[in-house]
Amino acid sequence: MSYHVIDPEELAATPDRPCDRRPVGEAAGLENFALNVYTAQPGEEVPLAYHYHDEQEEAFVVLDGTLTVETPELDYAVEAGETFVAEPGSPHRAHVPADAPSAARVVAVGAPAVDDAHPYEDA
Repeated sequence: MSYHVIDPEELAATPDRPCDRRPVGEAAGLENFALNVYTAQPGEEVPLAYHYHDEQEEAFVVLDGTLTVETPELDYAVEAGETFVAEPGSPHRAHVPADAPSAARVVAVGAPAVDDAHPYEDA
C-alpha cells in the first residue's frame, strides 16, 4: 500500500506555463490520471492553448474565483464550488479574463494520463 499527503504549495511550479501550475499527480507518481493545481491571475490561461483531446476526459474544479472556459459555442463562467467537464474531442480554453476582479484557483483532473492535446483553431 502507498499513501501520499501533498501540499501543492510545497511543490515547484512548472516552468514555462501561462499561470502557476503545481503537478500533484506527478509528485505522487500517479499513472492513470493527471492531477494539477493551478492559480491563474487575471489575464492568464490555465492550459497552454485552446485545445482538445483525443481520449482524455478533463475536469476543472474551481476552488476560488471564477474560471472562464471558452468553447466554440459558448463561454462558461465557472464559479467557486462548480466543476467544468470537457469530454474527448471537445475544444476548450480555460482562462481568467484580464478584467476579472481576482485570481482563480483550480484543480484540474485528466484521465487517462495521456499527452493527446491538439491545438484547436476555429474555422
